Amino acid sequence: MQIILLSGGSGKRLWPLSSNARSKQFLPLLKAPDGTMESMVQRVVRQVKEAGLTSNITLATNAQQRDVIYNQLGEKTGVVTEPERRDTFPAIALASCYLKMEKDCVDDEVVVVMPCDPYTEEGYFKAIGEMVKAVERNAAELVLMGIKPTYPSQKYGYVVPSLKKKEEIKNENWLDVERFTEKPSVAKAEELLKLGAFWNGGVFAFKLGYMTAIAEQYVKAGCFAELHKRYGEFPKISFDYEVAEKAKSVAVVPFDGFWKDLGTWNTLSEELHSGIIGNATFGPQVENTHVINELSIPIFCDGLKNTVVAACPDGILVCSKSASESIKEYVDKLSDRPMYEERRWGSYCVLNSQEFGDGFKALTKTITLKRGKNISYQIHHHRSEVWTFIDGEGLFVLDGQIKRVKRGDVVDIPAEHFHAVKALTDLTFIEVQQGGPLVEEDIERFDFDWSRVKI
Repeated sequence: MQIILLSGGSGKRLWPLSSNARSKQFLPLLKAPDGTMESMVQRVVRQVKEAGLTSNITLATNAQQRDVIYNQLGEKTGVVTEPERRDTFPAIALASCYLKMEKDCVDDEVVVVMPCDPYTEEGYFKAIGEMVKAVERNAAELVLMGIKPTYPSQKYGYVVPSLKKKEEIKNENWLDVERFTEKPSVAKAEELLKLGAFWNGGVFAFKLGYMTAIAEQYVKAGCFAELHKRYGEFPKISFDYEVAEKAKSVAVVPFDGFWKDLGTWNTLSEELHSGIIGNATFGPQVENTHVINELSIPIFCDGLKNTVVAACPDGILVCSKSASESIKEYVDKLSDRPMYEERRWGSYCVLNSQEFGDGFKALTKTITLKRGKNISYQIHHHRSEVWTFIDGEGLFVLDGQIKRVKRGDVVDIPAEHFHAVKALTDLTFIEVQQGGPLVEEDIERFDFDWSRVKI
């Protein structure tokens, strides 16, 4: 079987730690069994493998998240990136075609699509195993997981099973689906609960050929590269509307166990192992308060109750837990550019950004490259840079000329000049940009053959 993990959204409700560059599923805030810290996606991948489901895992994501996925899950991880965001149906269609065209999976292979960030337990993955069995036994074209509701929620879609079929197949682990209801009112949700409805957990299972046949109704391509280029021809619509509600037969496998969406500071803080993560101190009058501090400066809290404090290079949040969900409405106004990003080669953090009275702009970063990694051979059209190396050793290239650099060395890079650097050891340097606009998009990349460089 194959598992496709959907990893798309930015998780704006967990600002400032989450952003378009680092979504909520990549925040290393959960305690793993071995005592280390892990992210939501690391936790789910670990649980899938521990349950013995499969090691064939592919993440469907956007290009901005690819590097952090490789950093957290390893460079052998299967990743399919959307050229643009077009909702869950195109993302699942693209990933399914990738399995067929690039991984040579057969049409009868079972595929399970699931979110990459559920906070749940072992029974959830056993239910996925039952979904696979249902697909293998041709119970329906599409099989999904139904989570037993704990209250009449307005936030989730509902799956209403066929009660007649339920009586006929008491010995089976799945039910026929009669209909779907999207995010009802509380009163309507209470009626659905009386009918035995489930929350739609966003987990789907099908045979690969079923999904690729639907994809071909919109885009017929001879290879995956062509399909990827024509991605915009897929309709911008959710999988629920385009596939689930149009399927000729749908079955649901119930899951009645612990399941939680850690999508807000209120729900996430309930699962944190400590009230303090990072450099912070509590006074004596603190109650049900959590602090996550990724800055080097200390935070002191006292007189706070039911509060969350989160600080990182992108901003600082101080909010009551009950009101924390409202941050989603303000994020786009608060965020200008990512101040911290993980890349395949390492990471960077913006230390300072200034604009002076005459319009002159300057931006200062600290950049860390992992040993053996390099920044691409590139030029900038709108800015010059000065690099000051503060730790490690590397090879610096300027207009094809190579020299060794180490702690204490300073290099000047004028605009329109080709440059790159490769880390011989873990390498850290301070980058000062001058000019404008000072944006990540001001990069034009070129090929450079590092294998020809003699150390």
